[in-house]
Amino acid sequence: MIDAQVYRKNTFADFAIDEYAIIRDVCHDSFYEFVKEFWDVIIQEKPIWNWHVQYLCDTFQADAERVFQGLPKLHDTVVNISPGTTKSTILSIMAPAWIHAKMPSMRVLCASHTQVLTFELGRKCRMIEESEKFKLCFPEMIPAHDQWTKSMFMNTAGGGRLSATVGGTSPMGFHAHFILVDDPLDPQQARAINGTVMETANNFMTEVIPSRKVDKEVAVTWLIMQRLNQNDCTGHLLKKGEESIRHICLPGEISPKVRPVNLRKCYNDGVMDPVRGSKTILREVKKDLGIYGYAGQIMQDPVPRGGGMFKIQKIEVDQAPAPGSRAWVGRCRFWDKAGTKDGGAYTVGLLMGRWRPVGAPKDGSEDEWWILDVVRVQYDSGEREKLIRQTAQIDGYGVVIGLEQEPGSGGKESAQATVKRLAGFRVQAIPAVGSKEERADEWSAQVNVGAFKMKRAEWNQEFIREMQYFPFSTYKDQADAGSGAFTILSKPVKLVGAS
Repeated sequence: MIDAQVYRKNTFADFAIDEYAIIRDVCHDSFYEFVKEFWDVIIQEKPIWNWHVQYLCDTFQADAERVFQGLPKLHDTVVNISPGTTKSTILSIMAPAWIHAKMPSMRVLCASHTQVLTFELGRKCRMIEESEKFKLCFPEMIPAHDQWTKSMFMNTAGGGRLSATVGGTSPMGFHAHFILVDDPLDPQQARAINGTVMETANNFMTEVIPSRKVDKEVAVTWLIMQRLNQNDCTGHLLKKGEESIRHICLPGEISPKVRPVNLRKCYNDGVMDPVRGSKTILREVKKDLGIYGYAGQIMQDPVPRGGGMFKIQKIEVDQAPAPGSRAWVGRCRFWDKAGTKDGGAYTVGLLMGRWRPVGAPKDGSEDEWWILDVVRVQYDSGEREKLIRQTAQIDGYGVVIGLEQEPGSGGKESAQATVKRLAGFRVQAIPAVGSKEERADEWSAQVNVGAFKMKRAEWNQEFIREMQYFPFSTYKDQADAGSGAFTILSKPVKLVGAS
């Protein structure tokens, strides 16, 4: 029974205090319950509590509790998950607010790919911490209003949240207990992402972040993103190995990529989120994103199933016919030039051949195409030009030398200079027109129908690695050289480069 005197004393204000005390206790015990409780402070749409939301919340909480206790971290965490799955709400908005609700003195560094996004995520986090409900539940978290800006807000206990932009100004002077990185690369510009952009993001993860930790042994880093490239921040960090990185991978459809593997049992009808990512919805998403975008952003695999633009498994590896055979309709060594000695792009000279068996029709319908050799180096321009000349002498006069002529006067002059150094050899310079994907289109079509073979050699592995990821491979020099060689050899010119 309820005591009458106690009941009479239980005014509305007393009841409110009791209610908020209960909320406080529940939220202290569970980050997931905190997310549910404060959802409507920033989002009016009805929430969808798919299983992955609680899984991510509970996993993050386990790491956070160690930080609260000052215990050494077990690992940093990389999460790959599709867009539209509440990932930013969990990590960039709710997590810092919950951390301050539990321990106001904690400092959190949150980063993303653009300043506008980081400010917006910070604004929503600030909305939670400024809400009346939050103040009533966690009165000890007192804002320091003289230190509340778009990029940073602090409290009187010394804790706070700083917004940083990946590749922007380094967050100097701010050391954090938690570093939360949400989409370090812009998915809207996935097709245009280049090595420089990815290198900047990767350097942020491995060089900037470690210097921004209060205690390197305790502070944790969480990276949550959709895959965009084999060498994006996920690929870069996973090279550290499983001991230092915990990898959570939740593709939209069930696949061997799911990590941890026991989460596959959580997939319903073969999809991760049957409401927001049903099979019907995913079919529409695939139409919008295309095969490469869908593979990375939804399936968390920068290479579509069955390979990328080149179905590299269609290339048969074998012993090539003798170089001097008259059955070679043509051979071409095409050079994709680079002038970097340390890092950066490679100079590649790819030797391709077109073989016509005895008695085969002259229309080329039964010709065999061969990748015969790949020279791949990082030389300065002087060493590169010597190499091109030496390789031409080894290949012999029967091999046509192809060169890529970059746009502009500088590219034309560079090609002309190389042609002059190759006096006595047959040389063709081809202007680089269109994107690398466009130039590789005709070559990939022949590869994908099984028309190509490859000479067994030590360079095979690096060639296969690049080609299977193209056009999202870290390097594209071998693909470019092969496109040029195929362009020359596929011309209807009799005995081009024949012995």
